[in-house]
Parts: sequence; C-alpha cells; structure tokens
Amino acid sequence: MQQIATEPLQNLRLFDFLTRLAARPHKEDALAAKENGLWRKYSTQEFLDTATNVAHGLLAAGLQKGDAVALIANNRPEWNFVDFGCLMTGILNAPIYPTVSDHDLKFILDDANAKMAIVSTKELYDRVIKIGEELNKTISVYTLNKTEGVPHWGALLELGKNNADIAKLEALKASIKPTDVATLIYTSGTTGNPKGVMLSHLNLTSNIEATYSLAPWNDIKRALSFLPLNHVYERMVSYLYINFGVSIYYAESIETIGDNLKEVHPNMFVTVPRLLEKVYDKIVAKGEELTGVKKALFFWALNLGHRHEQNGANGWWYETQLKLANKLIFNKWREALGGEVIVVASGGAALQERLARVFTAAQIPVLQGYGLTETSPILAVNNYFEGGNRYGTVGPIIENVKIKIAEDGEILAKGPNVMVGYYKRPDLTAEVIDNEGWFHTGDIGEIGKDNFLKITDRKKEIFKTSGGKYIAPQMIENKLKESRFIEQVMVVGENEKFPSAFIVPSFLFLKEYCAIKKIPFTTNADIIKNPIIIKRINEVVEKINKNLAQYEKLKRTELMPQEWSIERDEMTPKMSLKRKKILASNTEAYARIYPTEA
Repeated sequence: MQQIATEPLQNLRLFDFLTRLAARPHKEDALAAKENGLWRKYSTQEFLDTATNVAHGLLAAGLQKGDAVALIANNRPEWNFVDFGCLMTGILNAPIYPTVSDHDLKFILDDANAKMAIVSTKELYDRVIKIGEELNKTISVYTLNKTEGVPHWGALLELGKNNADIAKLEALKASIKPTDVATLIYTSGTTGNPKGVMLSHLNLTSNIEATYSLAPWNDIKRALSFLPLNHVYERMVSYLYINFGVSIYYAESIETIGDNLKEVHPNMFVTVPRLLEKVYDKIVAKGEELTGVKKALFFWALNLGHRHEQNGANGWWYETQLKLANKLIFNKWREALGGEVIVVASGGAALQERLARVFTAAQIPVLQGYGLTETSPILAVNNYFEGGNRYGTVGPIIENVKIKIAEDGEILAKGPNVMVGYYKRPDLTAEVIDNEGWFHTGDIGEIGKDNFLKITDRKKEIFKTSGGKYIAPQMIENKLKESRFIEQVMVVGENEKFPSAFIVPSFLFLKEYCAIKKIPFTTNADIIKNPIIIKRINEVVEKINKNLAQYEKLKRTELMPQEWSIERDEMTPKMSLKRKKILASNTEAYARIYPTEA
C-alpha cells in the first residue's frame, strides 16, 4: 500500500494551504463546476489569483481584520475564493445555509454584525437587504449569479484588482496567528437560536493533520463535493483536498449527483447516511426489476455483501464467492458511482452497519466518522488502511485527541481541535467546556478494543418512560430503516407507559409493492390508511421488537403521509430529525397513540 507523505501543520494558517497548492505541479482543474451545462475549470493559478483579489477587494471596501462576512451560497468555486480571501485578511467568514429560515438569518446577521454578505441568488439578496433594513444595519450585498440591477461579486474583484495593496495584505497575513479565529460557523441545532462556533486556524489544521490516514491521498486525484460547504465536515475535508492537491468538482445539485458521478469519475466523496440509504434503495429497486437467474444472482451477491467482515475474516470460500459477486454484480455498483471511487467518507449521523458492509464488499469502502462543529469536526474516524476500519464503530480516536467516557456515558473530548468557544456567549461555552478543558459532546458512547469509539445515542434524545426505563431511539430507528418499507422513523414515548413510533413509509417502494399485490395506490394519505399496508409495516416492527428488551418494544405506530424535510424545518441541514418540531406538528397522531385518559 502506498503511504502518504505527512508534514506538520501546527504552525500554518489555512490560507497557507494555497501556497502549498501553488508549489505542487500546476493543475488546470484545481476547482470545477458546471456553468451553462459545461464544466468550467479553474487552474491552480486562477484559484490563488482570484482569492487574492477577493482579499484586496474586501480591504478596499473598508472591511478590517475581525469583521464578519456572511457567505450564503451553494457549493461552487466562488465559495472557496471568498473563503480564502477572508482567511488571508483575518476577516471572519460566517457561512449560512441558503435554506436558512428568516428567523435564523436575521439572528446570525445581527449576532455576527456582518458588514458584507455574498450570496448566490437574487432571492437571497432581497432577503438580506430586507433584514438589513429591519436591523437598521448597512450590509453591502453582492450576488454570485449575475442579475441585472443587483451588485455582482465581479465588482468586488475589480475593486480588489484596482486597489491592490500588496504590502498591506502581506502585513495582515503575517499578523495572523494559528490560534486566531478563522471562521464563525453557526450551528442550526434542533432548538433555540443558532450558536456561533469560533474555530481557529489551529483547530482546523490540527484536525486535518490528524485525519491523514482517512484515505490514500497519493491515489486520490478527483473528488466530487455536494454536502454543503457551510457544514464543517465538507469544509474541513475540502481543506484536506487542497492540502493534497486533489481536484474538487462541485455537483450541480443533490438531484444530479448520479449524473455528475459518471461525468467526473471521482476517487472520493463525502456523504451523509441518508443519501447512501437512497442510493442503496435505488440499487435494490433495480435488482427487483430483474427476472430469473439475473435476479437470483443479484440477491445472492446482496446477501453476501451484508455478511461481509474485514480482512478476510469469513474465510477463503466466502472470499472466493465475493470475487465472483464483484465481477458479476458489484462492478455495476462501482460504474454507477463513476467507476473510480477509492473511498467514501460518511458523517453527520449514524450509518447503518449493513450499508457499510455491503458497500465495502462491493469494493467501495464507506468510512464512518464522528465529530461535531465544535470539534472541527472529527474526533474519531474509520480509515482506509489495514486495521483502521471496524463495522459498528465510528473508528479509532484520532491521534491528537483525548476521549473519556463520563459516569453517565457521555463522550468528553479534549484536544487542539476543540473550538475557541461560542461567539459572544461565554455562558454557553462554560456549559459545554468544563474547568479541566473537557468538551461535553452530548453523545453517549463507549471506547472499545484498540481505541475504537462506538456511539450509542444522543444524550438529549434518550428519554425515560413513565416506568423509569431509558429508551435510546437511534438504535431502534436505524434497525427499522433497514426495511425497504420504511423511509424515516422517529421513536416517541417520553414519560409515557411504553415507546411507539412515527413512521414515514418508503412511498416509492410502496408503489411497486402495491402494483405487484394489485392494491390501488392513489395518494400517500390514502395508502397509509390501507389495512394491508398497515399490517405489513407492523410486521416489520414486530420483527425488530423480537430483538428488543421488553420495555423497548414499540407498542403502537402512526404512519406519516410525507417525508420530513429541511424545507419544512423538520430536519437540520445535516439531515438529523428536529424531534420537538416533528412532535409539535403531529399532536393529533401522538394523541391517537397516547389518548388522554378521562
């Protein structure tokens, strides 16, 4: 196995990565994105020059070190140009999700005291201008998309070109220390106002250095990026890509990922389990359409993949069969992902173990990691090299981080990647970082053999029934989601006599199932009332119940007529359930499960 060359990063600032990139062999596609249907590639030199012009433009516009710029845009090369322009000047990039609610947008712009906003669309431009007026703040706003009558970010670049003060910029860069705050990342959370997480250059560079073993970087040439760069995981891995000279191609949208994978032929991408679940379900649905021997072979290979163990632990006969399965079936899986994927990194939520097994069996290693925005983000991650990946875990604890488990099972972390603190909120910082410097993650877990970490649930999501028994919902939910009948699920029952569940069926699969069974399918709302469908999904629940403790068994279920979504504020941008919001929106369903006693 070819090993990567490592260099210490602790004395670097993030913008130094551009200098390192420029020292590598010149690339014509350092960054790339679709423009008017064609891939527009930006060379190494264009990357460096454009980011530098942004830096000059920000200074010429009157911004100073410590000021904040709100960056509200989809993944695209311009995101990096603005980010590095901010990093060079000590101006804080405060990225915001384009799908942010008006309430959170107003809060963040006010809390960060943003002097400028760079947004992707006219719609976002109008929203920021309106909020600026409401806050009685002057916010300069530029759009990345050209729209007549609206300031385009090209004007900022021109301002920088025409007013470049090289000596001033170099002096600013020299004044920036690794321990200086590099960015403000506002966590959406599931309740309350967002919190501004202050991450320093050192927080991020230490995390980058500690995750060198994530992938064989000498072999990674191209990556596809589609998780929001506003999220610290995609952003940190993007810095990793830049550090190793990996070309970054930006997917057009979540809907086009399949096509973009086939166009770009990436060696790596970062994802969340929800997207992998959808990929898996589509593959299995295609397998169901096969007939005869082809269908039998498909499900033989699938079942083989579900039993996969690392390092040939299943023995020679299994490995012989797996080679045949890879030649006959799994090669098509690899082709669907572009044919050249070496590794996939997964984070943001718990990955179903069966998915990790089957994709790895198909020679598409999925490496699950764990961390938080406050830890820049990674605390533990399964890695590519031998002995570095273990199913059912989030991998070995990274080298420069200490982890201990508190008496109540909570994971505590300490290391150079732990945030500087919450912006303007020392009170909230003190709630999560104790007097000894331990960051309290809010997650429950255990440390196993060889320092591998396992997450069992979110501390705040564990609830107690009226009988005093603790229920860990994520474990039950992930088991249920293994069924093709179930798309999403939320276990409920805090302070009730027994746990139950809200279930969103997989309506795509239900349509196929109903067609085969000759069951009329008109609307989602109608099909979830069909006694045959209710009975079939309850059979899935009963199957899972057999392996649960008596007090964990789900007694009742309510089927939901539509998927929970980010747009309706039922999920966070990293696709975690906003449990309180979902409960508040489904009081009638909850009352059917737990009717009020007269």
